[in-house]
Amino acid sequence: MNDKELLRLAENAAKNSYSCYSGFKVGSALLTDDDSVFTGCNIENASFSLTNCAERTAVFKAVSEGCKNFKAIAVVGSSDGDFSKPCIPCGACLQVLNEFCGSDLKIVLADKTYKLGDFLPFTFRL
Repeated sequence: MNDKELLRLAENAAKNSYSCYSGFKVGSALLTDDDSVFTGCNIENASFSLTNCAERTAVFKAVSEGCKNFKAIAVVGSSDGDFSKPCIPCGACLQVLNEFCGSDLKIVLADKTYKLGDFLPFTFRL
């Protein structure tokens, strides 16, 4: 699967976003080592700290299905349906991704491709 296809799946996932408080829809598409794809969207809550981001939704779906090895994640976000601007994962999502992937995970955004380590150079480890 190429980066454009992964971005398209993330855009489709954003359509399922429950973002009635912020109006900002986020979608993600997580590519596993066996080329399966798990998508996620942001799910907001009136108690805003209980909101779940699209990236973590995808990771939790994958892990709950037994997949723990990932190659790439595409992330898109927009309040107006224009997904051409990059939407960088938050620190919590980066840390969750790092739990399973490490700093070499490919992160595909609208403008270019990055590595997880570009955004989270110092990670928490036990």
